[in-house]
Amino acid sequence: MSVAFTKETDHEASAADLPDRPVSQHPNLVTAEGLAAIDQALSDARAAFNAARADGEISADRTAMARATRDLRYWSARRSTAQLTEREPEKPGVQFGDRVAVEREDGRRQSFRIVGEDEADPKAGTVSWVSPLAQALLGREVGHVATVAGAEVELVEIG
Repeated sequence: MSVAFTKETDHEASAADLPDRPVSQHPNLVTAEGLAAIDQALSDARAAFNAARADGEISADRTAMARATRDLRYWSARRSTAQLTEREPEKPGVQFGDRVAVEREDGRRQSFRIVGEDEADPKAGTVSWVSPLAQALLGREVGHVATVAGAEVELVEIG
């Protein structure tokens, strides 16, 4: 029996109503690597959209088309607002794109790079420039202490 004659939910139709990916209200600062990653993601989204469209009618796989359309909108918006940001050599202190090392109160030393929101991946050693940790360190110099989440961290290296 067709779903049209029942009160059951058409799961494919509801899956096709994917909400847009949230877009940050912060400036879209990116490193050169981040810009390349956005370009690749946009290319992949275009390919997925074209593949979903080429597979026949949208009704054949509405979920694939919805996902491809959503991703294409997101990456198009992120590419159009991307601001390639490079280090200003004459400016002292931690800047966007820097790799920094901090020492925590318990003696642990951690190193990470401050990058754009879309390229941030703490497991890979990158944090977003809008994260509390990055915000606490931006502009600081080696030897400065910052408070993050109620704990102190000392900036021990900028590289």
